[in-house]
Formats: sequence, C-alpha cells, structure tokens
Amino acid sequence: MNYPLTSNVLVSIVSHNQDFLVANLLEDLSKLETSISILVTDNLPPTDQYPVEGTSRIKRKTNRMPKGFAENHNSAFSHCGSPFFCVVNPDVRFLTNPFPQLLDCFADPRVGVAAPLVLASSGNLEDSARSFPTPRQLLAKFLRIKMDISHNTTRHPVLVDWVAGMFMLFRAEAFRDVGGFDEKFYLYYEDVDICARLWRAGWKVIYYPGISIIHDAQRTSRHDPRYMRWHATSMLRYFWKHYGRLPKRSDPLT
Repeated sequence: MNYPLTSNVLVSIVSHNQDFLVANLLEDLSKLETSISILVTDNLPPTDQYPVEGTSRIKRKTNRMPKGFAENHNSAFSHCGSPFFCVVNPDVRFLTNPFPQLLDCFADPRVGVAAPLVLASSGNLEDSARSFPTPRQLLAKFLRIKMDISHNTTRHPVLVDWVAGMFMLFRAEAFRDVGGFDEKFYLYYEDVDICARLWRAGWKVIYYPGISIIHDAQRTSRHDPRYMRWHATSMLRYFWKHYGRLPKRSDPLT
C-alpha cells in the first residue's frame, strides 16, 4: 500500500479470521459522525470477504504470515497521516460515539493516550484501567483475593497508570515519540508497557469513565495452552523490563 490514511483519526483493526465481528464493528464505525479512516489488517486469511473496499476511508490488507499485536498495529501506524491513532479490537461495539469527548481530553498537550470505560456484553464492568501490575497483585488474583485497583469511582477523566488495549486512542505524536508498541511482546502486556513508556517520556494516560464501549472479551488465554504461554511469557518480559523502574507520575490520581 502506498497511501497515507488521512483523517482526524486512523482506526486500526486486526482480524484473526473474525469476519463477522469486524463487519459489525465496521457498521458501528460507519454511523459515527467523526472524521476517521479505517485500516483492517487480516492477520489470518479471512473465510469471507466482508465488504470494506469501495470506500476511500476504509482499506484492507492481508498478512503473508501471522504477526503479533504490536507488529500489526505498528505496521498500521506506518500508514497514518492523521493526528490521532486508535487501536480497536474487532470484538468491540459502539452504542454511542466515543470520539468527540475523548478527543477533548487532548486539549492538554501532554495527553498521550485516552480510553473509555469498557463494559462486557453482559453489562458487567471490565477492569480496563488500572495501576501498574505488581507481583503482589498477581498473587492476589491467582488466589482470587479481591483488590481494589481499578478507577471506576467517577465519570470524569482521570489520570491512570495504564489502559487496556481493546481500545486506545493515541496522539500520533506521542505514539511516534515512544516508538510505538514493543514488538518483543507478541501478545499481552503491550498496553501496559506502552503506557509505562509514555509516562516515562512525559506523556499522560487518561481514562474517561463517563464514556463507554462494549467489549465481548474472548478470554482465549484461559483455555488455550498457546495463549496461556504467550500470556505468561509477556508477563515475565514486562517485569524483567520494568520492575523497580516504573515511572513516577507527577500528577496524582483525581
């Protein structure tokens, strides 16, 4: 592809043979009154050719070989001619347009990424904004001990350590400044890692609970050994890279 995708926001979607999910997401995006371009990357050859070509704001490309989360979205960003870059999972749905209010967060020139509240398709709240993980938190999770580490007590934008990768709206300048996602993380913890690097580079991470999206999480790592291995490997890589060296935010949580 030789085109830069220009609009106010470039939306990057990576499909793993998830045509039906992508088609639903594209339908939602088509209804939004926001200047967006969309790049759909087929990480696995699609079984059905859902209709995305034929419109100038939606492009599609297919990988010759499967790539990881980080490499796919970094590749999409290389085509970005927009001031904002949005990573969206194919299993996300929009009931309302989250972009206008999220984009307002970037009035602060040091905001690097913003994300909305995330609800499961059941209506239950997902912990999509958290403090940086620690061994103590992971042990508590393993032992099923409840720890209050989320930030869902307000409807106003707040500063958080990290936001989850099913929906991340980046300032393109900030994404470029930190070199995008770390491609050594094949799957999992790329979102935590990039938020840590954004904070370290002087950018802010914003969570906006007053805006919501729907995420029908697949939870593949809970029952597929291959995904379990990727999850464990990424967790170890994250702690090796950041433990004891996490950035200290100059602004307190509000």
